[in-house]
Amino acid sequence: MAELIAATVRSKPRAVLGLATGRTPETVYKILGEKHRIEGLDFSRTVTFNLDEYIGIPAEDPRSYRGTMEESLFRHVNIKPGNTHLPDGMAVDLDAECRRYEEKIAAAGGIDLQLLGIGLNGHLAFNEPLSSLTSRTRTKSLTPETRAQNATFFGGAENVPSRAITMGVGTILESRWCIMLATGESKAGILREAIEGPVRSVVTASALQMHQRCTVVVDELAAARLEHKEYYRWVFQNEPEWLPFRPILSR
Repeated sequence: MAELIAATVRSKPRAVLGLATGRTPETVYKILGEKHRIEGLDFSRTVTFNLDEYIGIPAEDPRSYRGTMEESLFRHVNIKPGNTHLPDGMAVDLDAECRRYEEKIAAAGGIDLQLLGIGLNGHLAFNEPLSSLTSRTRTKSLTPETRAQNATFFGGAENVPSRAITMGVGTILESRWCIMLATGESKAGILREAIEGPVRSVVTASALQMHQRCTVVVDELAAARLEHKEYYRWVFQNEPEWLPFRPILSR
């Protein structure tokens, strides 16, 4: 995953990256930091937009997604602070903030590569089950399951904010390239629903089936319940576009 992002930045220095937070991409960001330090990977012209931010958590709070991104990636590479964008969860007018975020993405020319995870209930960003598949950036109430997943960062689920600003499913689908990363046995069931099940709003990640260029990167545990995984493996081993990445992704 880190190599795919690095290749994008090398080929288009002013790439617009959509970034995700949470446990899944932490190692990706660590590797990108190492690539900057050791290989000179240049982020000086790169622009980023994060998927979401908690409502009511100040940006300087380390539990905010701004704080998380500063610690995991931004301070380890040479990206310009003015080129990093997250929704403002402390905005007085949240609806206006959501419109502003959409306008900023459009003004940047749209997102070239959008990094995604998948929640245990199948959500993309904070687009919880039954979110509109054409939704735009907006506020969203978080399910108890999602709050429980983030409980360790807040000392208990009861302390996790109940609302967030999130890119909409429709916003995400406008990205030129979506890459979803999933690891571990706990994601196996929902991953199969998202990839091989019907497209439905109760599993918002299933909307990625409608995207013209979507790549899913998984480990063997997450892939365990995929019915057609041998076909996916064959494609990876034989399609020319994956040949440069095969030694890296097959480790």
